[in-house]
Amino acid sequence: MATAAQIVMGVLPLAVISFLMIGRYWSATRAMPIAWVVAAAVGYVGWNMTPQWIVAASINGAITAVNILWIVFGAILLLYTLKQTGAFDVINAGFTSISDDRRVQVVLLVFLMGSFIESAAGFGTPAAIVGPLLVGLGFPPLAAVVVALTGNLMAITFGAVGTPLIIGLQDIFESSDSISAAVAGQGMSVEGWIAEIGLWAATHHVVVGIMLPFIGVAMMTRFFGEERSLKPALEVLPLTLFAWASFAVPYWLTAYFLGPTFPGLFGAMFGMAITVSALRAGYFHPDEEWDFAPKAEWPDHWIGDIKPGESTSREATVAADGGQVTAGDAKMSLARAWTPYVVLAGLLVVTRVIDPLTNFLTSTLVLKWADILGTGMSNDFALLYLPGAIFVFVHLLTIPLHRMDGEEIKAAWLESIEKVTPAVIALVFAVATVQIMIQSGESAGIDSMLVVLSETTANTAGAVYPFFAATVGAFGAFLAGSNTVSDILFGTFQYNIATELGVSRTIVVGAQAVGGAIGNLVAIHNVVAALAVVGLVGEEGRVIRLELIPLTYYAVTTGILTLLFVYVLAPGVF
Repeated sequence: MATAAQIVMGVLPLAVISFLMIGRYWSATRAMPIAWVVAAAVGYVGWNMTPQWIVAASINGAITAVNILWIVFGAILLLYTLKQTGAFDVINAGFTSISDDRRVQVVLLVFLMGSFIESAAGFGTPAAIVGPLLVGLGFPPLAAVVVALTGNLMAITFGAVGTPLIIGLQDIFESSDSISAAVAGQGMSVEGWIAEIGLWAATHHVVVGIMLPFIGVAMMTRFFGEERSLKPALEVLPLTLFAWASFAVPYWLTAYFLGPTFPGLFGAMFGMAITVSALRAGYFHPDEEWDFAPKAEWPDHWIGDIKPGESTSREATVAADGGQVTAGDAKMSLARAWTPYVVLAGLLVVTRVIDPLTNFLTSTLVLKWADILGTGMSNDFALLYLPGAIFVFVHLLTIPLHRMDGEEIKAAWLESIEKVTPAVIALVFAVATVQIMIQSGESAGIDSMLVVLSETTANTAGAVYPFFAATVGAFGAFLAGSNTVSDILFGTFQYNIATELGVSRTIVVGAQAVGGAIGNLVAIHNVVAALAVVGLVGEEGRVIRLELIPLTYYAVTTGILTLLFVYVLAPGVF
């Protein structure tokens, strides 16, 4: 049992982050080094962490930060490659050929395309791709980040082809003799039980997520519209509901029949095809087109180093049919412009589902530090497996495909390095702070700060704890920036609490999987990475404050649904 002093101290790093970034609008670059100092002091005083463990945990975090920076750099490099060649103008023209309405573009790009990218790649990749696309279409960079982070929650639970459930829960539960025996006593394998957990998580998402596409649009019109109103969002409610249904039905059916590997992928593919077809047939278009106020009226903090809709170096102009772009003396087709992103999506899927290829990439050019400073901690940098390598590879393919010259290649690399540099300090200290909180107590054999705070929540809540199960999962993802890591940290904890309460372990752990997705809305290094790719590092506090709105809706609604499931609708589920 944790002492009151430990509980207070465990909250301190989070309180510092919240006060400085959300309350004072400090950038992560300023706030996270202070939070790291506080976490280190708390670990030393309250958890008996030795300086060796604090340094090792920080090194572990720095290695994870390098992994994230590699992904962000690759995404920025591909973005600037396409801006240099003029392809971005063609892509913009393609979307405007479906609709110039920003609300429609949010539904297509953020909810559907973002969900596809999340399901194929994970690692926070959707915001790294979708955010710049929105900026290229003319969205304010801050608005692009806010809506890009909001839209793909339903897919995050299943991550990159099921990774959060398979790695975060299945592998952990299979290593526990007591859990494996309990599951076997129900006539199931752990793998089969994880599929059931995934189905319950998908059920939560289908019910709660009915408002998700609408929320993305509403966040845009309310906080970035000229009238600052929800009325424009209500005008596209039929479209948001149709897009949700087009995604949710194949999503849930895939979870039911095929398990946790492909729900988000199939939901997004079918949802995109159905929704685009309906729009092209003339359905669900709003009566009046909605756009942002003139750029001259935008506040300075909306705009970063990458200007919305700015011209490329070739001063491209879109042709009248919207299908080709004039770039110098050449014309580029829509298909050719999209080819790098199509190849990217294909490679992301192939490298995750073909086992021999996956094994090769995860074992080749892997820089690993085992037993960091003798603590038993280890981490690695899988250069080829991380999406950053695929981004760079697609960049190299684009050079001959789009006939780039030396000056354009050089400009793309220099601009990418310039844009990713400001994120380095923020990410390194953010992840190092998290690792201190995760590893605290290991050297002394006591519960970590995270476990202390979670057990305090469970003990305080009692029988209504299922309401908070998703919030605990969100807490883990907020700190670790990963649904998978949140599941690893709290999956067994959620199982044990459900067992002690005598309620469904399947449903409670399913709520944990949903919560891990929710926390990605405000995960600090996800926010930093999303801002970095649109050239707006420093506005993390504003983004987190806005993302608390969809987070609260999703956490509260999921909590209520979990209570109904475990006590009223499905009390007999294992």
